[in-house]
Amino acid sequence: MKFGILNGPNLNRLGKREPNIYGSQTLADLEDMVEAKAKELGVEIDCFQTNHEGDMVEKIHFWTEEKFDGFVLNGAAFTHTSVAIRDAIASSNLAFVEVHISNIYAREDFRKHSYTAPLAKGVITGLGLNGYLYALEWLVGHPSAPDLV
Repeated sequence: MKFGILNGPNLNRLGKREPNIYGSQTLADLEDMVEAKAKELGVEIDCFQTNHEGDMVEKIHFWTEEKFDGFVLNGAAFTHTSVAIRDAIASSNLAFVEVHISNIYAREDFRKHSYTAPLAKGVITGLGLNGYLYALEWLVGHPSAPDLV
């Protein structure tokens, strides 16, 4: 089984950007955690971070063509703005879980709307970097789970 971890804009600044909200761990720390969890679960993982919307679209297309089993998405600011990423996901038929490090519902109003969440198998918000591990673990156990709506 193969899964992707897709991180959007500014997540390369983890550990430096607003540590009171996002914590002191870095993107490298996150990727190490996810790779250790993937090894424990016996799956392959592809971690990707970009500050560019088109690169995120291209990565979703790539994972689709490469027959990945699903992915974890932290679209960051693009969660709230990108129809392009939403459409790439819709055309992929890949299972995914949306993750947010902070509790988006306890923050600014604009962060409370997600273009991608309606397509997700689930959304994890406010559980820090552990949210990625929970999402990956769930996807491994439920790669073809039906929509629950």
